[in-house]
Amino acid sequence: MKKYYRKKIIWYLVTLVIAVLLNFLLPRLMPGDPVATMVSQAAEGVTSKTAVQQIYNDYAEKFGTNKPLVVQFFIYVKNLFHGDLGVSFSQYPRTVSNVISSAVWWTICLQLPAIVVGWIIGNVLGAVAAYRKSGWDKIVLPLFLFFSNIPAFGMAVILLFIFGIKLHLAPTSGGYGFDMIPNVSWTFFKSIISHYQLPFWSIVLITIGGQAIGMRSMSIYELNADYVKYSRFLGIKDNKITGYVFHNAMLPQVTGLAMSIGTMIGGALVAEIIFSYPGLGSTLLSAITGRDYPLISGCTLIITIMVLIANLAIELIYGVIDPRVKAAQQES
Repeated sequence: MKKYYRKKIIWYLVTLVIAVLLNFLLPRLMPGDPVATMVSQAAEGVTSKTAVQQIYNDYAEKFGTNKPLVVQFFIYVKNLFHGDLGVSFSQYPRTVSNVISSAVWWTICLQLPAIVVGWIIGNVLGAVAAYRKSGWDKIVLPLFLFFSNIPAFGMAVILLFIFGIKLHLAPTSGGYGFDMIPNVSWTFFKSIISHYQLPFWSIVLITIGGQAIGMRSMSIYELNADYVKYSRFLGIKDNKITGYVFHNAMLPQVTGLAMSIGTMIGGALVAEIIFSYPGLGSTLLSAITGRDYPLISGCTLIITIMVLIANLAIELIYGVIDPRVKAAQQES
């Protein structure tokens, strides 16, 4: 098993190195000059071209944009090892770490419960649909297909329009009331919960659809397998057979979760943007519109690390729960 874990960790470290390179390079390929935008704001009212140019040179030197790209990259990597993600262009003088730290927990508290709840409910409903065919399956299967094929932004817009605009059952934007100052009180907590509902359920419903269809298909396949027929021939109770069936059907679902976690998080970030939820999605959007290279790189790096950690955790768990993987590692 140690060889299995070592191999997985090495591959994820290689992936992280490639991600760091892309996180640095891609934002800097965007058109436009963010330093010029900062200078236009800082030098407002200054008429001397020499003074404006001096301000530009000072900012370029401070942020290192006047250095060759290769030199900038090595400075970026060196700073990463010290936990320094740089200073935000668009929110200067705030550091990128400060901006991200105020947003990342909103994203984690929204996405982690939503994805887990959607995965559990989807697998339970898919298993029930496979086991209880006829009427139940005919009702829920079209819903599963609808939820799995609608894009993340589409589900967010539907919930926003129906429950936010038409029925006024939930707030349409923000993480809490715009007229409130964050504090430890029941009123503030209720505001957070009410603003949490629409983005949370938009992610849950999208997750349920894909997981339910996958679990239904795998359960039907397992229910028709030879070992199930043989077990029934031996007189083994249905409850015990059902336990084996759904355990075996769950294994590909765990793999599917690992493969789709990146897509899920991407869809959840879109939901954050649509609902103006104060997480990494909204922060990344504002960074892109402001051509804020350090903040873009910081957000994408944190998102990449979250995806890699989630995938690695799932794959390590899979190595424990799947007897075929354990047997293969014992032989090697």
